[in-house]
Amino acid sequence: MRLATFTYAGEQHCGVVDGDVVRPYAANLDARTIIAAWPDAPPLGDAVPLTQVRLRAPLSPASLRDFVAFEEHVSGVRRSVDGVAGVPDAWYDAPTFYFSNPHTIYGPDDDVPFPAASTARDFELEVAAVVGPAGSIFGYTIFNDWSARDLQSREMQVHLGPAKGKDFAGSLGPWIVTADELEPYADRDGFLDLWCSAAVNGAEVGRDLLSNMGWSFPALLAYAGRDSRLVAGDVLGSGTVGNGGCLAELWGRTGRQEPPPLRDGDVVTLTVQGIGSLTNRVVSGPSQPSLTAVRRRDPAAARSAAATPHPSDPL
Repeated sequence: MRLATFTYAGEQHCGVVDGDVVRPYAANLDARTIIAAWPDAPPLGDAVPLTQVRLRAPLSPASLRDFVAFEEHVSGVRRSVDGVAGVPDAWYDAPTFYFSNPHTIYGPDDDVPFPAASTARDFELEVAAVVGPAGSIFGYTIFNDWSARDLQSREMQVHLGPAKGKDFAGSLGPWIVTADELEPYADRDGFLDLWCSAAVNGAEVGRDLLSNMGWSFPALLAYAGRDSRLVAGDVLGSGTVGNGGCLAELWGRTGRQEPPPLRDGDVVTLTVQGIGSLTNRVVSGPSQPSLTAVRRRDPAAARSAAATPHPSDPL
């Protein structure tokens, strides 16, 4: 089954895609509500041709964890972003992730606004698992983890993780394919053997198998829930596939920005076997004011001042 969110006749609906039509749920519920109640979904309404609807992001995530499960991606991007070769030993210990922004999610055919100051603009080709009831995997969708590499490279020198280099945008779509539909693609270890490809302005720049992940989605799900809490509608990104799943990986391997960073007007299409395609156009967001300058202090002087009694302090 393919669960989609779409607008039709000025209203937003959630429904089931069946061939070239979509059938909205009779109750006007959002995708997270339907997923949380699964399999007790409300009845479906009359079919509407897909050509008459506007697909939106398939859901508004409850939270968004993005893993880094492809070794080849880590090796290439680490050299490009951090200037360091190889894969850190810690990568092999556990499927590391960071929390991204669930409130800046775009859907199919949306324009994606990059920070105006960024010149090293990049996409990331990923597959995301959508968490269902009782900590299960409800289904899968395509995830584009847009990246401002120049901002990311600078801020990650603080060793805290990506912030403004990532949180401006992510894309999901075109719909959620339920887990049962992709079971035929699973290998004996539970990895999904799906071809994934990325194209910029119609020219393919990367292709890889999703089964080249270091950890399966069930393993990502188990790690995300360890000492924590998952709810229906949480989204778990696979991390970027290798072999050109993003431009920065290629830049790291060649030592130059070729293919060039994304520019305004570039169209990025991510395609995943068994799921579909997700297309977005790159634009620039509004210019932002300069940052407030940091307050620099002399630590020794600050400690001395703190130890000196203030006239108003009680004796």
